[in-house]
Amino acid sequence: MERLKSLIRDVPDFPQQGIVFKDITPLLADEIAFSTVIDLIVVHFGRGSVDKVVGIEARGFILASPVAYHFGAGFVPVRKSGKLPWETESAQYSLEYGTETLEIHRDSLAPGERVLIVDDVLATGGTASAAAELVKKLGGELHGLAFLIELVFLNGRAKLPNEQVYSVLQY
Repeated sequence: MERLKSLIRDVPDFPQQGIVFKDITPLLADEIAFSTVIDLIVVHFGRGSVDKVVGIEARGFILASPVAYHFGAGFVPVRKSGKLPWETESAQYSLEYGTETLEIHRDSLAPGERVLIVDDVLATGGTASAAAELVKKLGGELHGLAFLIELVFLNGRAKLPNEQVYSVLQY
């Protein structure tokens, strides 16, 4: 885990003053570290336990796609409002400076399908909570949520009560 952590770069004051951004690109560029993260997520949830993997725009796509491949599951993108070309369901969530909307195609999940949500970072939990709401709106059975990084001090898990949350790295 320390090797994985050593490949996460802190970028101060990005995207705004006072924020320390966790840059995962050095980890993604390291083939051993990247494959280790994917394997840890798949092993944690167990092969054969997921029908669809939902990836949250944009860095979540990078992690969710190989996770879906290893599960033999489909990949479903969740994007910001106006980015998907078909009929969508939407969910709003709060940011420090306003609200944002996530969308999913209405036909991307069948009722009862077992779904894993994957994203790069669990911070305040707003994005993850909105994605979970979308899965449930479509009748999906939320099997869990997986993150490369969890910023524990922001207490994002509190917005995901009764959900199975797995984070590879915690800060």
